[in-house]
Amino acid sequence: MEQLFWSPIKLSISIAITAGCIVLLLGLLTGKWMANRKFKGKLIIETLLMLPLVLPPSVVGFLLIVIFGRNSFVGTFIEKITGQPIMFTWWAAVIASTVVAFPLMYQSVKTGFQSVSPDIEDAARTDGADEFRIFLYVSIPLSIKAIVTGFILSFTRALGEFGATLMFAGNIPGKTQTLPTAIYVAIDSGNMELAWLWVVTTIFISFLMLASTYLIK
Repeated sequence: MEQLFWSPIKLSISIAITAGCIVLLLGLLTGKWMANRKFKGKLIIETLLMLPLVLPPSVVGFLLIVIFGRNSFVGTFIEKITGQPIMFTWWAAVIASTVVAFPLMYQSVKTGFQSVSPDIEDAARTDGADEFRIFLYVSIPLSIKAIVTGFILSFTRALGEFGATLMFAGNIPGKTQTLPTAIYVAIDSGNMELAWLWVVTTIFISFLMLASTYLIK
């Protein structure tokens, strides 16, 4: 019983942390690039980046299957490299969580970078700093609140991902069964006591994570 209870919790947290780190890196790079640039097609690109936030999870899962499935070029390439398809694996759950969590990180980071005064960055350039050093020692420190908030929101979103994960990664106990899918199975099988334990755990973790965003100063 104890192993049954803790397995999806540990799996969900490991997936959410991994997905959070991936979207942190991608969000920093993409957010910095898009923050203060103006070019043709920017609206379309930004809309595409934010699209997973509003698409039904089943649509996201379907697209992931099309892109990474065994009949796709990407899926075939990954299978040749790793020796197994990526679908119904731990990494499939990470990819699904990363896709749905990325918009929250991107929007938060972009807003943070837009709040940095261009005069401060120009002063650093005048002192001889290159763009990488400006990004690392000026832009990121001045946007740290937005970055941390984005990471927390992304982690929480990844922790609660259900639809896309179920379609793309499946529901394999000890391998891809996360908290949301475990709750679904517990309810479907009539095990309400276990379902309640997982629901309360999910609410508790999510509450702590969201509450921490209000404590960032």
